[in-house]
Amino acid sequence: MRKITEAELKKILDDHKVWVKSDAGEGVRADLEWSSLDGADLDCAYLSKANLSGASLVEADLSDADLYWADLSDADLRDAYLRDANLQGADLSGADLRKANLAGAFLAGAKLNGANLEDANLTGADLGGAWLFEANLSGANLYKAYLRDAYLRDADLYKANLRKANLESANLYKAYLRDAYLRDADLYKANLRKANLESANLEGADLTGANLYKADLTGTNLDYRAMRVSDLKGANLSSSDPDIEEIRAETDAMIAEIRAEAHAKIADIARQKG
Repeated sequence: MRKITEAELKKILDDHKVWVKSDAGEGVRADLEWSSLDGADLDCAYLSKANLSGASLVEADLSDADLYWADLSDADLRDAYLRDANLQGADLSGADLRKANLAGAFLAGAKLNGANLEDANLTGADLGGAWLFEANLSGANLYKAYLRDAYLRDADLYKANLRKANLESANLYKAYLRDAYLRDADLYKANLRKANLESANLEGADLTGANLYKADLTGTNLDYRAMRVSDLKGANLSSSDPDIEEIRAETDAMIAEIRAEAHAKIADIARQKG
């Protein structure tokens, strides 16, 4: 692990800022790969497109820092303070972000595949279109987080707080959401195929158009309205709503009615053309 003095860090940051501003015409890109920066004060630092791969930033202050498209892959960011930081498009693949504070951070399009975000604070964070394949988000606080179109396939969201989170059109295929708190969450058109939602709190959640094919919904408190237009084919609904069979029957009947109407319209159009 490479040691960096305060004086060296200041020069690296100054040269990097010139490099970015001049579109790589002047200055030098910050290369802090595998550097030891534990507890560093990088508040409001300009690190856009910097190389911080493998760097140790334990308990570092990166609040309001500009890390746009920065390489933080495999970085150690445990307990780091990243509140309101700009991490758009940043590569955080394999990074350790356990208990990191990312409240209000901008992570749109960021790569977090395989990242460890256990118990991290992501309250109000923007993760729209972010890549979180096999990411560990167990116990994470994602209250009011924006996760529209996020890729969360095989992600671990055990006991995560997703209250009022926006997961519209998110890909949660095979995601582990056991005991997750999804009260009032927006799951419109979310892909929850084969997801484990056992004992999850779905009170008030919007599951309109969501795909729950072969999802495990054992012990959930699914809302009647949330289930009406969801794809429940093959889903495990054991011990969920007491009126589950009635709801399933009504849902099947509604789908059959929609299909019949569609077939009738197609036939009518064919007759008119004929």
